[in-house]
Formats: sequence, C-alpha cells, structure tokens
Amino acid sequence: MRRKKYVQLSLVIALICILGISSMIFIYKQANVNAMQSSNNDAVYAAALTTDEVITVQTKLKRWGYFDGPITGYYGPLTTEAVKYFQRVNGIEQTGTVGPITARALGMTLSSSGTTASSDLYLLAKCIYAEARGESYVGQVAVGAVILNRVKSPSFPNTISGVIYQPWAFTAVHDGQINLEPNATAYQAARDALNGWDPTYGSIYYYNPATATSAWIWSREVTVVIGRHTFAR
Repeated sequence: MRRKKYVQLSLVIALICILGISSMIFIYKQANVNAMQSSNNDAVYAAALTTDEVITVQTKLKRWGYFDGPITGYYGPLTTEAVKYFQRVNGIEQTGTVGPITARALGMTLSSSGTTASSDLYLLAKCIYAEARGESYVGQVAVGAVILNRVKSPSFPNTISGVIYQPWAFTAVHDGQINLEPNATAYQAARDALNGWDPTYGSIYYYNPATATSAWIWSREVTVVIGRHTFAR
C-alpha cells in the first residue's frame, strides 16, 4: 500500500516537473518572440541607417544631452548607449537601435539608403565644406541657402547637383575641393539650409570682396555680409 502511494506521489512530482519545464520553455520562447517582434523594425532600420541619418541621430542626442561623443556618422557603442538612454527617458523599449518609434520621438524620418534626399544632403554638405569651411556656422548655412535659392530661381538649374556643377559657378568645383569629405558641421549646416533657414534673405550670389575680380558682381544688390562673404541678389 505504501509502495503504491509512493509510486503515485512520484508520478505526480514527475508530472509537475515536466509541466513546469514545459511552461518555462514556452515562456522563454514567447519572450524571445515578443522581443523580436517589438524590436524587429529597430534592428532592421539600424542596419540600414545611412551615414547622414546616424549623424542626425548623434547631433540630436548631443544637443539634448544624451550623447557626449564625437559626431562621426558611425553607429558604435557610444551611440547605442545614448539611444538606450533616450529611449528609457521617453518610455520606449530600450533596444539601442533607431526604428520608426524612436525616429518619431527624435523628430526625424528614416529613409532608404541611396535616396535622392540623402544624395542632395551629401552634395550640399560637400559644397558648403569646400566653399565655406573656414566661415562661421551661420556663414556655412548661408552658402547652402544660396545654392537652394538658385535651385528655386528660373535663372539657374533646378536641381542641387545642377546648380553646384554649373560651369564656373563655384571655385571649389573648379579647383577640385568639392571632392573633400564634409565634416559634421557642414552636414548640419546643409540640414538647416534644407529646412528653410536662410541668413542671406534670398540671395543668389556671394563673393569675397578681397578676392573678387568680376566687376559685374559689384553691381548686385547686397543683402548681408557674413564673415568674409558678401551676399547679394
């Protein structure tokens, strides 16, 4: 009788153990599934972020005090930790990657690699860096604004690349400095110009009075002087 009860008790214990282990496995798998589902977009987008987008993320986080590293365009451990910090403060799952939810919280829109918008930003930053890297930040934005004002003007090509590569339009294109890689400041100046900041008040020309040789440029209406550049319509 005792042996029978012992066998029954052993079976019950074994059954409880089996059920317990099965439940734990199910919970573990489900947790992994949920984690993958909730962070899948972030992981995919993090892998596909362009250099421009990483710079945007780093710049925004640095401005808001979440990131104290250099603006490099490289999504490394420092950026990952800064994103986690931002996500924690804003009640977002701490994946350390920037997907649609985190991007919206950052106030940015993610795009696919190689988009026209990304190419325009890069080219505009290159021209700003080549033409005005020695100028103040406002002076760099101003150069970008002139390029965009030309795009809008019927007197110039209607694309950023067309304006920049118009023959003899920019010294930096003629002498090859356009091929230099832009820094983070030039990228941010390009973004600000693309977002509508125009310190030149609609100018479509700028020149350095100390080096300008064309008599014609002096006939243009001056709108503002920023650093070494005079801006004109």
